[in-house]
Amino acid sequence: MERIFAPWRIRYVLATKPKDCVFCSAVRGDEREMLVVYKAESSFVIMNRHPYNPGHVMVCPKRHVPSTEDLSDEELLEIMRLLNLSMKAIRLSMNPDGFNLGVNLGKVAGAGIADHLHFHVVPRWSGDTSFMPVLADVQIIPEALEESYEKIRRAFESVVQK
Repeated sequence: MERIFAPWRIRYVLATKPKDCVFCSAVRGDEREMLVVYKAESSFVIMNRHPYNPGHVMVCPKRHVPSTEDLSDEELLEIMRLLNLSMKAIRLSMNPDGFNLGVNLGKVAGAGIADHLHFHVVPRWSGDTSFMPVLADVQIIPEALEESYEKIRRAFESVVQK
């Protein structure tokens, strides 16, 4: 069996965890400070502070639930809508060649924050180095998080109005 090590993750795993859920704090906090790109009725879009690529966002329910099984049909539908809006906004603002969409349910499945459901939207470009952190303990992010936030937030305003 081959193994792929992700030594960069250990810093996150071993770090002191905040007492409050970061996603619940984001819903209540200042949108810009918390990097919340967009809020809908029961869910929201937030920038990933540890992105694989520029523009990496997460779509989360506002309710603190660990699984899709805990969501109402309306919440599920809204999350799917926000996944689509996220891709449209990122496509408009950053012009990626594709996307990775993903969710890890439970710690054993790789969820860093297992208690609050969240879906990843990772823009991809031909030749990007998105998974270099896993393979070489190197993270290349060619754009500041704040710049990505501003681009995507403005693009959300455009795609939501359509």
